This record gives sequence, C-alpha cells and structure tokens, in this order.
Amino acid sequence: MPKRERVMRMSVELPLWRALAGYRVLTMLYAIGLCATAYDQFTRPWVAVAYYAVLVVWTLATLPKVSGAASCTPRFLAADLAVALAGILLTPIADSHQRIAGGGPTLPSIWTAGAVLAFAVKGGWRWAAVASTAVAAVNLVERGHPARDTVHNVILVWVASIAIGYVVEVARASERTLARALEIEAATRERERLARDIHDSVLQVLAMVKRRGAALGGEAAELGRLAGEQEVALRTLVSGGLVPVSRVSEDLAEGAVVRAVEEPDDDGPLDLRALLAPYAGARVSLAEPGAPVPLPPDAAREVAAAVGAALDNVRAHAGEGARAWILVEDEPDEIVVTVRDDGPGIPEGRLAQAEGEGRLGVALSIRGRLRDLGGSAEILSVPGQGTEVELKVPKGAVRARGKKAER
Repeated sequence: MPKRERVMRMSVELPLWRALAGYRVLTMLYAIGLCATAYDQFTRPWVAVAYYAVLVVWTLATLPKVSGAASCTPRFLAADLAVALAGILLTPIADSHQRIAGGGPTLPSIWTAGAVLAFAVKGGWRWAAVASTAVAAVNLVERGHPARDTVHNVILVWVASIAIGYVVEVARASERTLARALEIEAATRERERLARDIHDSVLQVLAMVKRRGAALGGEAAELGRLAGEQEVALRTLVSGGLVPVSRVSEDLAEGAVVRAVEEPDDDGPLDLRALLAPYAGARVSLAEPGAPVPLPPDAAREVAAAVGAALDNVRAHAGEGARAWILVEDEPDEIVVTVRDDGPGIPEGRLAQAEGEGRLGVALSIRGRLRDLGGSAEILSVPGQGTEVELKVPKGAVRARGKKAER
C-alpha cells in the first residue's frame, strides 16, 4: 500500500504575479486617459484609437497568462513585448512631431514596463535585461535622437527590471532552502516519534530476550545473542535517521514543495549509508558521514555486496568472537569504505594460495566488483593484529559508468 504524503506548497512569487496583473490593468487605463486628455493634439487620432482598442482587448484577455509562471510562456512574453514595441513605433504616426520632441508620452506609456517586468518575474534578471534593452532601442528609434528624458526613462526601466529579476532569483533560492529545512524538521520529528514507539516496545523486548537468553544458556543463549544483534542494528537505524533528498517543484507557479514522507526514487542515486546500515550489529560497528553518500544504484549495490563479502570472511575466518568496524568516507574525488576486524589476521601468501586452489572469494567478490567500478580493493593484514579491507570508488569513473548505462 503506497504511503500517504503530506505536501506543503510555498511561493513568494504569487503576490508578484498578482501585482503584475493589477499593474497592467491600471497602466492600460492610465495610457487611455493620457490619450483622451490630448486627443485633439493627435495628427491621426484614429491610429491611437485603433491601438488602444487592441491594447484593451489584449490586456484583459491575457490576464490569466500573468497569473503564474506556468501560464506565462516564452511565446506569450514575446507577443506581449511585441504589442508594447508596436505601440512605441506607432507613436510618431499618431502623434504630432511637436509633442514627441517636447517629451510627450508614447502610446503605451508606462504599460510597456509591465511587459518588461513579466520577463523579470518569469526568467530573472537576464531575461529582464534582454527585454529592457529591446524597449530602449525602440524608444531611441521613436524619438529619433537620445533626448535626456528618453535616456532617463530607458535607464530607469532597465535598472528596475533587472533589480526585480535578481530579487526573484534570490527568492526562489530562499524557497528551496526553506523547503529543505522544513523537510529535515519534519523527518526529524517523525524519526523521534518512531524512536519513542520502538524504544517502548521492540527494543525493550529485544533487550529482555538478550538478558534472559544469556541467563538460561544453551540454545536460549544463541537466541539472546541474535536478539542483541538485532537490537543494536535497530538502534543504529533509528538514531541514524536517513533524511530523503529534498524535491523542488519544476513548476515555478507551484513554488517550492516540501514532502514530509517520501520514498526513494528507484531511478535516482542511492544513499550508500542506507545499504550498509543493515550490516551493523552487536559485533559490527558502522561509522558514516552525516550527509547522504549518493551513488548510482548498480554501483551502490556492488560496493555494499563487496562489504558483505568482507564481513562474511570475518565471520568465517576470524572466529565468532571477532569484532568488525565499517568506516564510510565521502572524499571530494572518491568514496572510501574500510572494513577492519580484530581477528588473527591472514598469514602471508594465504590469499595467493587460496586463489591458486580455485577459491576466488576475495578475487571476485571484493576485488572483481571494485575493478568493474573503476575502483580498487586493498587488503592489509598483519598476523595477530586483524585485517583491513579498503575499498575505493572514484566518483568520476562511477559517473561515466552511469551515463554509459543510461544510453
């Protein structure tokens, strides 16, 4: 039965889109008002009337388009900017030369800024820079020369749109950070709840079985030993509490997505810690980084299998009382997993002799697996001082292998 998922959506962009929609309507009315007050000064007023009819229909019809990032497509942005630029270029045809030379407004007036701001909210400061540059060029063409007021307005629109675009990008990054923080908090609370429930029931039962089995002896002692190992393994899993990787919505209109419960993605990388955690027990200690150690699924399983083979050798050759330690290190260029035991060690030449006899456990199960991953396995052993198996997996080789497998 699939797990239920509680999803919380956050977006600081939604108020920006609402404000943009209101701005477009208000500036449309403002542009029409400017035209009405100076109607008798237009040389071809019918051109202005026709343009404003198009502007009214376009502004009202496209209000749903500026309701969110998902509906505000690049094609719409290009068409919206084209309407604004067309109005600027039609101004010399509709208006008199004296008014234009005297600093009279263009037909769309400040409605043009709304088209540029849509670029900023949708795509950030880079998109805003492109749109505002196009508006600046067309304004200079309409005026015929770089007048002081024209340059002032162009710079104002350019700086304002880029600043808003940058703020939007920072807000999106903040949303992702907040989503991750809330997810970690939710996962921590769930882990603490599970830890309390497990401590009050399962762990206490396992601890009791361990004590009673040791007191009774015989087969009960063996059951007690197994219960003790499971208790240690369960405590490790509960205290480790692997936190799932945060997922952020690809649809910017939905904002950041925080998932309280999330199953791992079979197609994505696996956390090596999760595969090694079951090996921990009463005689096996696991030390791991606090952050996930991601590897492609096949590589992670091969490394975990190599660790399992090393632990099998410890159980088979180091004696039942031997202890083992697993250390996971996430280096910048490679992942190193070390398996060490306190057994009697391997006599010199014993591995070569075993390989010559056809016993290929170390050669295939450990070294062979790491060799296939582009890594290495080094076995160090001193008689009487235990054995250490060091597994190294270069991150570059693993990534190249994963891309090759995808093809």
